[in-house]
Amino acid sequence: MPRLDPSAPALAWETLLDLGDAPLPLRDRLERAVREAVQAGRIPAGAALPPSRSLAETLGVSRWVVTEVYGQLVAEGLLEAAVGSGTRVPATSRPSAFGGPVAPPVRGEFRRPRYDLGPGVPDLRHVPRARWADAVRHALTNLPDGEFAVVDRLGHPLARTAVASYLTRSRRAVAAPDDVVITHGATDAMLAIARGLHRGGHRTLLVEDPSWPRLREVAAGMGLVPVPVTVDGDGVDVDRLADAASRTGARAALITPAHQFPTGAALAPARREAIVRWARSVDAVLVEDDYDAEFRYDRRPVAALQGMAPERTVLIGSLSKSVSPALGLGWAVMPAALRERIRLGEAARPSTLDQAALARFIDSGDLERHLRAARGRFRRRRTELLAAIASELPGLAVTGIAAGMHAVLALPAGVRGSDAAEAAGTLGVAVSALARYRASAASNAPEALVLGYGNLSDALVDEAVAHLAWSIRSLV
Repeated sequence: MPRLDPSAPALAWETLLDLGDAPLPLRDRLERAVREAVQAGRIPAGAALPPSRSLAETLGVSRWVVTEVYGQLVAEGLLEAAVGSGTRVPATSRPSAFGGPVAPPVRGEFRRPRYDLGPGVPDLRHVPRARWADAVRHALTNLPDGEFAVVDRLGHPLARTAVASYLTRSRRAVAAPDDVVITHGATDAMLAIARGLHRGGHRTLLVEDPSWPRLREVAAGMGLVPVPVTVDGDGVDVDRLADAASRTGARAALITPAHQFPTGAALAPARREAIVRWARSVDAVLVEDDYDAEFRYDRRPVAALQGMAPERTVLIGSLSKSVSPALGLGWAVMPAALRERIRLGEAARPSTLDQAALARFIDSGDLERHLRAARGRFRRRRTELLAAIASELPGLAVTGIAAGMHAVLALPAGVRGSDAAEAAGTLGVAVSALARYRASAASNAPEALVLGYGNLSDALVDEAVAHLAWSIRSLV
């Protein structure tokens, strides 16, 4: 029977998605289930998927897991999303030889929102394409023939040497080439670390509350129960961390000392010393997520915590925030004794070509030239953003040190962050509620918005803030 409204999308809200029980994070299992359902034709071309909140409730997972999966598949072109019409399979999908639809062979450009205040996204207009292409070309030209058949267990020596040198001079890390493991990024590193900690007998992981949920999800997927620890203006509360460790037996902590996400605080010097003392006193492992430490605007970046206790700190970083997540390159720094202690197992490394290109990109100075230019852009953009907020939303506090690519905007009394983010979204402004990053239901994180300015066009700063201000005022 034909549908009553042929222009309306078919609904695929009751599609059975089997997450299985594979030892993978929930996000990866859901992504695989949705991808298989689309490619097998169980979700037909043009069909609308359930809203993220509904699917999350149906599957018993966090809404963040669903939104991350939808976002990834939209970026790949397997799904499409538009304000007011939800997430659906493109109507142009064509049937495969096996009867199911496949994504168009050439997908159109994935467009971020016009007013992109989403956190965690670098400036996509300034990805150093030519310099990276030069690095790849140099690797192809200069790698010996035999290198194309070699896969190093920890990563290619050229890449490990370049990363060690870079982190030693830029982050004051204690890093020799043999201490570096090349990864596909911070998530890949956390997956290996969490698996190794679980094999070594760990069953809990202390995490900042609020914090970036992806790494918590990865750890939980590997069997480590996240134990939330309160964060304030001086970073993670080390006294509460020690108390939580005593209660739960936790001997591992995931922290962001240089620039806490999402509050924007830096770990105070006294707390840096305190967390190292705690780690040594209980023989704990610290996992330091150094996600955007290169971007500090009021002073020189603070050194990595790893330099204070390299024997028990794993320093993880990547090019995802500094250059682009599309490169899929990162690193983890840990001495051999620590690798053995957490039983870091074998894992697939990035291709030899990509690793050699990374080495060339660093050794040639191109990474540091890119970072200097990016710092200048982000500093100016942050200044313009704060000025626009002061004009359009006087009286609302903006917190977070002058660093990174995001700031936190307090909301008027009675306005919920989720409502403000939704209202802004209807005007094409992408923002996130601070509550989205809570690690526990009991979190006392205030009602606020996290405003990313990494990928916001300079020409649209005032316009974006004006739209945001209108949406907030409509809720008061």
